[in-house]
Amino acid sequence: MTVIANIDVSTPTGRKIVRELEKHKRVVQITYPDVETIPEGSITLEEGIEELWNHLENRFGYDLRKQETL
Repeated sequence: MTVIANIDVSTPTGRKIVRELEKHKRVVQITYPDVETIPEGSITLEEGIEELWNHLENRFGYDLRKQETL
C-alpha cells in the first residue's frame, strides 16, 4: 500500500515531519514540486529586496543604499 501526503513546509511542524521522513530512505520517497512552480502572488528575491530598500527609504527619509560608509 502507498500513501501520498501533501505537507505544508512553511510551518515548523511540516518541516519537522519532512525531516523525519527523509531519515527513512528505504521506505519513503519524497518528491518536491518543480522549482518552476511558483505560487500565484509570489515575488522574486530581487523584487523582495527592492521592496525592502523602498520600505527603508520611506521609513528613514533617504536612500540607505547611497549612504557612505565610515
